[in-house]
Amino acid sequence: MSQQVRIMGILNVTPDSFSDGGRWLEATALDVRIEQLLTEGADIIDVGGESTRPFAEEVSVDTELDRVIPAIERIRRRSAVPISVDTTKAAVAREAIAAGATMINDISALRHDPDMIEVTRSFAGPVIIMHMQGTPGTMQVSPHYEDVVAEIHAFFTERIAWLEQHGVARSRIIVDPGIGFGKTLEHNLAILRNVAALKRHGCPVLIGHSRKSFLGQLLGLPPGERDWPTAMLSALCVRQGADILRVHAVQTTLQALRLITALAA
Repeated sequence: MSQQVRIMGILNVTPDSFSDGGRWLEATALDVRIEQLLTEGADIIDVGGESTRPFAEEVSVDTELDRVIPAIERIRRRSAVPISVDTTKAAVAREAIAAGATMINDISALRHDPDMIEVTRSFAGPVIIMHMQGTPGTMQVSPHYEDVVAEIHAFFTERIAWLEQHGVARSRIIVDPGIGFGKTLEHNLAILRNVAALKRHGCPVLIGHSRKSFLGQLLGLPPGERDWPTAMLSALCVRQGADILRVHAVQTTLQALRLITALAA
């Protein structure tokens, strides 16, 4: 992947995602969202059909397929933009790749479904592995770490080694520290202070902080009003070497990055 930061635009085709659940389920609204992401300049579109908000329940494979495959097909008819499928299920990943997805974004880091490694080996695209303590249903009950940054490093060391042992080259792996996934406010801030340290694994680093609840805790803002704080953090993460920013508001993020680029000139 390029050393230049890439913007991953979020397309949630779910009824219950924490920020925009239900907004893009109807075909016309979905087309509008896809066009918005493309027009604003998303480098990657991340399509998810199962909410991973705190306390979310798992949905069936068929339900997830019914949500993500039409969205991927609609994107692919419009553009050759890279498409990431946000799933922990091998069957969904397999069908998504057949429909035109080019990346797998697995929040379980291939721990949820033992067949996911076979799907990952079956194509040549990137795979995103995320750190999460627990599951979406349990992760925010009582997250605890002795040293959150050190434990995330240990997790990635183990997962990358496991993937390499199973035939997935390190050059294909992207790491995501999992902002908000089994973390308190202080855990999230510690991660954001140490983005540069995540580069030690030799993999691109993805930061998924967009509209997350810790911003609401800090600033007292509802999800729909967190785009500029998200963009400010995006700029700080890029200064630390983040490679991919997973965000809802692509244009706002790009404006913030243009500002820091101008100041650095």
